[in-house]
Amino acid sequence: MSKLEKVKLDALHWIDKNEKRVVEVSDELWEYAELGFIEHRSAKLLSDELERHGFRLERSVAGIPTAFVASWGSGKPIIGVMGEYDALMGVSQKKTPRREPIVENGNGHGCGHNIHGTSGMAGAIAARYAMEKHGLDGTIRFFGSPAEESGSGKVWMVRAGVFDGVEAVLSHHPGAMNYGGIGSSLANNSVKFHFYGKTSHAAGSPEQGRSALDAVELMNIGLNYLREHVIQDARMHYVIEAGGGQPNVVPDYARSWYLIRAPEREQVDSIYSRVLKIAEGAILMTETRFEVEFLKAVYNKLPSKTLSNLVSSNMRLIGTPKWSKDEMAFAEELSQSVPPEQKRDSLRNSKRPGWEKLESVIMDASIPDAWDEGEVGHGSTDVSDVSWKAPTMEFSTATWPLGTPGHSWMNVAASGTGIGHKSLIFASKIIASSVVDLLTKPEFLKEAWEEQNRRSLGKTYKSPLPVDANPPLEMWGKKN
Repeated sequence: MSKLEKVKLDALHWIDKNEKRVVEVSDELWEYAELGFIEHRSAKLLSDELERHGFRLERSVAGIPTAFVASWGSGKPIIGVMGEYDALMGVSQKKTPRREPIVENGNGHGCGHNIHGTSGMAGAIAARYAMEKHGLDGTIRFFGSPAEESGSGKVWMVRAGVFDGVEAVLSHHPGAMNYGGIGSSLANNSVKFHFYGKTSHAAGSPEQGRSALDAVELMNIGLNYLREHVIQDARMHYVIEAGGGQPNVVPDYARSWYLIRAPEREQVDSIYSRVLKIAEGAILMTETRFEVEFLKAVYNKLPSKTLSNLVSSNMRLIGTPKWSKDEMAFAEELSQSVPPEQKRDSLRNSKRPGWEKLESVIMDASIPDAWDEGEVGHGSTDVSDVSWKAPTMEFSTATWPLGTPGHSWMNVAASGTGIGHKSLIFASKIIASSVVDLLTKPEFLKEAWEEQNRRSLGKTYKSPLPVDANPPLEMWGKKN
């Protein structure tokens, strides 16, 4: 047995030995289900656990109370591991395969971030003990990454230099398949428009009023006409958060929230400039005024086939989990909430070769090679900004049945039960093994950086955030 194999085995043994505690941490995060930038208990749980295992802690990095960096070791190479732990609104769910909210309209881990944060933590700790036992040089940095779903915490951390110096970054995200994707993602801007008018009696003196709601609606009409004149892969969506109090009072305040997405950062910038002109047109028509609240922005992702191949090889080395009869029964009942045509559309949209053969599969135990070279997914993530700082891989492991919609109560149920626990342990082992590879095989880092330089096409990362912007820490509690 080679030294590398011995180091990996020791890392995997640590996870097996501490599996109960790893699952406890994940389940505790599942119970907390805290929203972005207010994940105080979640961040404390993970950071305290890392500190207990000898990691040096930097808390409240980048001006974000729930962001932290935990480091172990010294010198190079510096390998990063990311963990997210924010939940979503409106998907509260019991650990059952039927729709049963714990709290109506409450929070839930509809993207499995309780597993995400814990798999990174466990993988980093396991690699740390293997490093110490075998005298390996290098540094592991765990990046506690808040608010991926809402405020894109990593973008603020990148701007603050938190990721400077890292040579490769690994991340895990629960999903329906085991694979390291090499597709890109959409860059985006998240912006709120606050419109201010003049109140009056809507029947007795409407001519004296200036409706902020009219401005919001006219802006939305303008944006919907703009859709015909932007690139096909662009996405623009909005909600009206505030529109007035009662219909017999002309509203003097209204607010809309926009997400503007496109495959390249400069495309988002171009479309956003046109959206601002539409807002200007709305206030000209209504004699109101507006203020922009820029919440956050992200880049498109730079894929890494080198790191995809690395994590895929470790998936095969470790082997996918074996689900029990009860776990499969849970998954089968859960999958009944997904209509067959919806599952078929989901598989077709994945563009995975041979997707037709998966229509009757409940839980996918296969480990395919990444098939999405050159594809652009229609979601966005702040992992993308990290990918411009260093070669980055966020892989997925099968945590819920094939065809399950993202951000759903079904994800919440699976992430807190047996199939989620097995995905967690599998992913923790993949991270630990891949960290060991990157620490001991400089050829992987060399190849990853060569690919990084090819994919960036000579472009230099520039933070998409306005210079004077600050993390929207009060986005869930601000009163307007």
